[in-house]
Amino acid sequence: MSAAALAFADGSVLRYHDARFQTPAAKLLPTQYLVVDDGTALVTVLGSCVAACIRDPLLKLGGMNHFLLPDGQAGDGAPSRYGSFAMELLINDLLKRGASRARLEAKVFGGANVLKGFTSNPVGTRNAEFVRRYLETERIPVVAEDLCGIHPRKVWFFAATGRVVVQRLPHAHDAEVAAAESAARARLSRTPVSGGVELF
Repeated sequence: MSAAALAFADGSVLRYHDARFQTPAAKLLPTQYLVVDDGTALVTVLGSCVAACIRDPLLKLGGMNHFLLPDGQAGDGAPSRYGSFAMELLINDLLKRGASRARLEAKVFGGANVLKGFTSNPVGTRNAEFVRRYLETERIPVVAEDLCGIHPRKVWFFAATGRVVVQRLPHAHDAEVAAAESAARARLSRTPVSGGVELF
């Protein structure tokens, strides 16, 4: 069964076999995060959202999050949609599993301004600025980034090695991206393969 055919009503992260890299994988949707130490590839598709990939290279332990907005109120029912909470959840989980804060390093992706109508202070730019500022404040070095621009991205993060593969996707239709991200149901698996692949 393909990843696109699988869904979990309880919000748990979808697990599947990634045919491209021939490896177990987990697909993160908006508001989700996951920490792994077993070779699972962490995969997500980003428009204006941002994903932070953070790892402890000594332990070969790492995780990814996927947030929609820089900040907001914790009491609104889905605090992990906000970067301020998503970053805290991911870092705290890494530390609980034995990661050293002093060894943490980050790679960050997304923040595209895919909605053409929003030119004044667009959410993609705000998400990108937020994640850079947050990691600087927390003194977690950003060792690679691919932020902003206009194209959605598909990201594969291999926590054991720190390798990230980024594929830029064709510019999605405004309504499709808005619906997918705001409803936290990003399902862009039908987007045709295109654009270059970059390694980080």
